[in-house]
Order: sequence, then C-alpha cells, then structure tokens
Amino acid sequence: VMVLSSPQSQRLKYLSLGILVLQTTSLVLTMRYSRTLKEDGPRYLPSAAVVSNNVLPMSCVLPHCVLSLADWSVRAMNQQLKEEIMNKSSETLKLAVPAGIYTLQNNLLYVALSNLDAATYQVTYQLKILTTALFSVSMLGKKLGFYQWLSLLILMAGVTLVQVQVWPGEGALCQFTVCGVMAVLMACVSSGFAGVYFEKILKETKQSVWVRNIQLGDFVLGLLGMLLYDGESVRQSGMFQGYSAITCVVVVLQALGGLVVAVVIKYADNILKGFATSLSIILSTLISYFLLVDFNPTSAFFGGAVLVIAATFLYNYEVNASSSTAVKV
Repeated sequence: VMVLSSPQSQRLKYLSLGILVLQTTSLVLTMRYSRTLKEDGPRYLPSAAVVSNNVLPMSCVLPHCVLSLADWSVRAMNQQLKEEIMNKSSETLKLAVPAGIYTLQNNLLYVALSNLDAATYQVTYQLKILTTALFSVSMLGKKLGFYQWLSLLILMAGVTLVQVQVWPGEGALCQFTVCGVMAVLMACVSSGFAGVYFEKILKETKQSVWVRNIQLGDFVLGLLGMLLYDGESVRQSGMFQGYSAITCVVVVLQALGGLVVAVVIKYADNILKGFATSLSIILSTLISYFLLVDFNPTSAFFGGAVLVIAATFLYNYEVNASSSTAVKV
C-alpha cells in the first residue's frame, strides 16, 4: 500500500492515464481523417495497414526473446521459437483463432471509421464492454454483480440513443451509416470473444507470454486477408499505395495500443480506465465538431453519451470494488 500511495506511483498512474487518453483519441481521429481525406492518388488499403500493424509489435517482441536467452544468439532464439511454435502445433492452432479474429477486428475498425464520425464510433464501440462481459460469463463462468448488470443495461440504452441521432433516413448516406454501425457491432463482438478466448488460453497453457505475443501478432493471417480482398490492387500498385505521413501515424498508434493498455493495467485501476475512456469520448466529440467538421451533435447523442459514460464508470467501479475486497480477504 505504501508503494501505491507514493508520489512517484501516483505520477506514473496519471501519466499512464494521460498516455491512454492521448493514444485512444489520436488513433480514432487520425484514422477517421486518413479515411476521409481527399487525395489525388489512390487511397491506402486498410488491409495493408493491418499487416503493418502486426509487423511492428513483432519487431519489438523478437529482441526481447533474444535477450531472454542465455547466449543471446539468433540460433538459440530460432531453437526456442521452433520448440514453442512448431513442436507445440496444437497450442499454436488454438492461438490462431484469436489472431484471426483480431485481424478481422482491425479491418472492421477501418471500415467503421470510413463511414462514421469519430464521436459516434467512440460511443458505439463501448458495446465491447457488453460483449466481453457476456462472453466472460458464458466461457469463463464469471459472476457479474447487480451494478454490473445494471451498467450493461444503461450502456445498451445509451448506445441506442446515439444510433437514433445518426440514422439519416434513406439514400446513400443511410447506406454508409448502416455499413459503419454494422462494422462497429461486429468489431465489438469479435473484440469480446477474442479477448475472453485469449484469457482462457493464457490460463490453460504454460507457454511463454512473449512467444504467445509473437503467435498472436503473426502477420501471416493479415497478409492472407490482404491478398484475398485486395490482391488485385496490391499487384497493380503495391502494398504501400496511398501511404502518407498520416497513414504511418495511424499504423504506429494502432501498433502501440497493446503496449499502452499494458502500462495502464500495471499502474492504474479500472476506475481510471473508465475515466480515460470518458475523456477520450469527450475529446473526440469536440475535435470532430470543431476541427474535422463532420459531426453535428443532437440532444439524443448527448443523452446517449452521458449514459454510456455513466455505465462505463459503474461497471468498472464494481470490478475495482470486487478486486479490493479480494485483496483484503
């Protein structure tokens, strides 16, 4: 307790909070901007950006694997990778499931932000709390408290209100909205399932976490998806067609997402994570309205956003309270 209450720990806690808010908000806004920016040449391929997202974490993981070995040799690293991945093919195949779903999810986020403004996307994407909770109950047998169930109902009501204000009626605009909303909903389902499935695998196996990260970050599935959906465009104009400085920023921000979450989990708690989510929603709304000028808020949106933020706090508050009780016992 003394360590947690030290000034240095408090600074790290709020620094990690600020980093999470910055990373989340910047990623959503830059991704939205990059997908709506008018350019003379071809636009970059989301599937190619996803492949790049997977390559960057692997470049960070591999050196760690080298340093963790006694002789720090590439030969020894290759031997460990062979033993952990090739010789344990059943475990690798298990991890191919969340790896494939995460790849699909990343592609869906590009589709969503190509068709929805950042504010609406941010609020709607909080439904991943609901899907994660439901998969945790069904797959891991977790018990949810009364206030958690209540928060999930409030969350659904808030997202429903937000959808009322974004539904434009008929025509092409409606088609884009439907496409964006469906992409977000599918991303929420895939996020919840992949996260819970991965947690289940972590508890049932004894492989190195770093090796799991290499497996999970394997860009092969993303590469196959790119060739399947955008193979013709890649053959004609290359994988990096349409890449610009803003595209590179999007790729780096998305690749850093896992690292930022890990830092927040280490130094902060669930209440602060909920606070970071709320700040990110507010900032995305303000910047979408004043800078990107692609968002016109209504009373329905504000009401829904308030409900979503309140539900996030309520859900995370009970999780944090349960953890504190467990520690005291």
